[in-house]
Amino acid sequence: MGHYVARRLLQMIPVFIGSTALVFLMMYALPGDPVRALAGEQYSDPVQIAALKAELGLDQPIWLQYWDYLTGLVQGDFGRQIASGRPVADVIAEAWPVTVQLALFALVFTTVVGISLGVIAGLRPNSLRDRGLLLLTLVLVSVPSFVLGRMAQYFFAFQLDLVEPNVSLDESWTELLLPATVLGALSLAYVARLTRTSVAENLRSDYIRTAIAKGLPRRRVIGVHLLRNSMIPVVTYLGTDLGTLMAGAVVTEGIFNIHGIGNLVFDALGHREGSTVVGVVSLIVVVYLICSLLVDLLYAVLDPRIRYA
Repeated sequence: MGHYVARRLLQMIPVFIGSTALVFLMMYALPGDPVRALAGEQYSDPVQIAALKAELGLDQPIWLQYWDYLTGLVQGDFGRQIASGRPVADVIAEAWPVTVQLALFALVFTTVVGISLGVIAGLRPNSLRDRGLLLLTLVLVSVPSFVLGRMAQYFFAFQLDLVEPNVSLDESWTELLLPATVLGALSLAYVARLTRTSVAENLRSDYIRTAIAKGLPRRRVIGVHLLRNSMIPVVTYLGTDLGTLMAGAVVTEGIFNIHGIGNLVFDALGHREGSTVVGVVSLIVVVYLICSLLVDLLYAVLDPRIRYA
């Protein structure tokens, strides 16, 4: 197990470097000049612009800029914003916690509700509740997140007056429940269908028939034998879903006025704050890699037949 974990940690290094380098190059390829955009419509002396670029290191070749960023990142330095001059690490530290809370709430909602609906439908395939789940998941997949968010905001906030339409600056966990539900709706559909398919397939397996023939209680057959083997593909999806929820929170945070990572990235792209965008992406890549490793280790818990050399 230890050798496997060490090997996976070493494999994360080129993946991290490749991902951040790709985003860094994409930001470099965007049209426009962040230094001239900072000056706005006012006339700026070319000498002053050149001096500011030299101070920020934007006059260097792209590979050298990325190397400086990568070496600073290893030391915990995410760079500075061009417009405000603030350290990017401080800006991310202000926006990161609310997005993490939002993503975790959405992940819990997706896991509990999605797996429950999938198990209920999978135990009775082709039944009325199975067809009802199919209809529900098709609706959730078909409706865009910004439409679903506006509908939820209209009914629950303006019509029923159960929640506030927007999240305040001092956000509480109750204010994040509705945005988290909207954010996790698409993942809920995938988890429910994946669980249903896996449960229905394993329900026809020989080991389930053997467990039933041995006279084991139905609760033990379903809870121990059926669910443990059915959860492997679901856990695989949920393992990477946390990073997906954090990266996909741009629309949801915009609808509910949440000042998180999504809002930060949107503003940074508009002002061509490349260090901010790459810094956020670097953290999300780390989340993806850690979750992927944890999922691989969890396989052995769910299925004792899986061993790591």
